[in-house]
Amino acid sequence: MSEIIRITNLYKIYSSKANEVRALDGMSLTINHGELTAITGSSGAGKTTLMNMLGCLDAPTSGEYLLEGHNVARMNDHRLSQIRSRFIGFIFQSFNLIPGLSALENVELPLIYQKIPRNIRHKAAVESLSRVGLGDRLHHHPSEMSGGQQQRTAIARAIASCPPLILADEPTGNLDTTAGNEVMQTLADLNTAGHTIILITHDNAIAARARRIIRVQDGRVCSPDAAT
Repeated sequence: MSEIIRITNLYKIYSSKANEVRALDGMSLTINHGELTAITGSSGAGKTTLMNMLGCLDAPTSGEYLLEGHNVARMNDHRLSQIRSRFIGFIFQSFNLIPGLSALENVELPLIYQKIPRNIRHKAAVESLSRVGLGDRLHHHPSEMSGGQQQRTAIARAIASCPPLILADEPTGNLDTTAGNEVMQTLADLNTAGHTIILITHDNAIAARARRIIRVQDGRVCSPDAAT
């Protein structure tokens, strides 16, 4: 199975006159295409910093990050934005849906920014919502949907452009148990269909639903199956 992610000796260091914080402290790991991986650890372990690196939302202090063979560690903001748009779909705990837009319009919006033609983006949005079980909720607004339905709309938005990688940051954090299970099943189904999915979570029960668990502590990988 080929690699989609390889990070090698990655550091993220925040320095001040009084203190130095190593949010990432020489981290190395690989993730292959088609994996469903959970990254877990206690508060302050480095999960959020790692997610920001994997999602090309921040640059490391030093080290190498290869995403689909592209060395993104030293790219400028414009190039990182292009990489995010092409390769990564994001799912957040807070859904991040626009209240005044329908489910269909929320899913289409990133495709507009990518300058995808109207007929193509409309078809992609409809297909994505149907894949997550919301084919009958296309014109519902977030206020007309349950929390689980809103998160599934966010998942549809993440997959509409067919990115090879989906990053899900605490995707069930704002949901009750039933809705959380539905969202996790949706992610599992997408993984079975071939999507590479990385879950960032502090919830061990959610992490246990993944096929692989990477535990981080003090900015380092501490689980034996995660290191290169």
